[in-house]
Amino acid sequence: MRVLYFYLMRDATDRVRAVAPDHAAYWRELGLRNYLGGPFTDRSGGLITFEVSAVDEAERLVADDPFVREDLLERRWVKEWLID
Repeated sequence: MRVLYFYLMRDATDRVRAVAPDHAAYWRELGLRNYLGGPFTDRSGGLITFEVSAVDEAERLVADDPFVREDLLERRWVKEWLID
């Protein structure tokens, strides 16, 4: 199943900048099927899409995201995406 992880950042520019390399490396190093992701141009958040076998697997991956662990997200959503 394809999953979307949409997130919005807290107003903590210096902390976000410090953790962003760990966040990017975490997602790249997972080696997920059909991974695609990146920040919005205004750096207010980002979108990541990838394939997993179950939504709870995606939730576990998101829970280990350095941005989540460092409490840098204002809001986040993990949703299954049905595309043709």
